[in-house]
This record gives sequence, C-alpha cells and structure tokens, in this order.
Amino acid sequence: MLFWALGAYNRLTRLRSSVVQAFGAVDAHLVRLIALLGEFDAVQGHSAAPAAAAGGAADSSEPPTPLLDPAKVAALRGATTQMGASLAVARSQPLQRDALAALTAARSVLDATWRSVVTEADGPGAREMVAPWSIRWEEHHAQIDLAVQVINHAAEQHDAAIHQFPARLLAWVFGFKAAKGL
Repeated sequence: MLFWALGAYNRLTRLRSSVVQAFGAVDAHLVRLIALLGEFDAVQGHSAAPAAAAGGAADSSEPPTPLLDPAKVAALRGATTQMGASLAVARSQPLQRDALAALTAARSVLDATWRSVVTEADGPGAREMVAPWSIRWEEHHAQIDLAVQVINHAAEQHDAAIHQFPARLLAWVFGFKAAKGL
C-alpha cells in the first residue's frame, strides 16, 4: 500500500510538473509577442514624422499626422499592458484556474484589438507600415498556438490522473486540483 501511494504521488507530481513546464513555453512565446508589440508601439511615435516630411510643404509648427488611429493604438497599448499583468499573475500561479482564465481573456482582448488596428489602417502608407508587423504577429501566433496545444494536452493528462479513483484520494489529501488549459 505504501509503495502504491508513493508511486501514485510521484505520478501526480510529475504530471503537475509537465503542466508547469508546458506553461513555461507559452510564457516565453507570450513575452516575445509583448516585446513585438512594444517595438510596434515605439515605431508609432517615429512613423508620423517621415509621412509629414514626405509632403514637403508641411508646416513645422503642426504636429505630424499619425498613420494609424491614435485611439486604436492606445487601446492596443492598454491590451498589451493587460496581457503583461495577466501573464505575470499566471506565471506565479500556472496551475490556478482563475489566473489562466484571466490570461485567456487578456489574450482574446489583445487579439481583437490587434485585428481592429490592422483592419482599420486606412491612412496613406498605413497598410504598408502595418504589413510587416502583421506577418510577424502571425508567426508569433502560430508558435503560441502550438505551445497552447502542448499545455492543453498536459493539463488533460493531469486532470485525467487526478480523477482516477485511487489517485483521487491522494489528490484530495495533498490538495491537488484540476489544471486548466488555455
């Protein structure tokens, strides 16, 4: 009985560890995405000046016209900040359902905000300026989606093990709870 309990406990902790490791990959990809959006935000401050200079007769006392809607860029900045905060909480508690639910919601808000910025880029030169960023966004998204599949699979295995009868008793004794995927 003791050896069974030891083996079951080791299996449960190994599965918990695999969920945490899978979250580490998602975390790394999301940090890269946030860095990409930081670069995009930094470029926004510099992209309006060349557009105004290209006009030739631009008055130097007038502020340059931004290529993208400033409200959309501000919303993207806010969604990026929300994503960073949710990621920090999830990083400290990668097995907590509420933290992962908040991260999933923040990711959805960020996706919707990015789509809004890209689809409504109508100013002169805006589509050309956004195109390379959209390509990089899609590349990051493909990597994130693969990492999310890995964490979801690890969470499913963990949850299946916790709900099996003998291991369920040990999970209850040690306070192991079901994990949530992204």
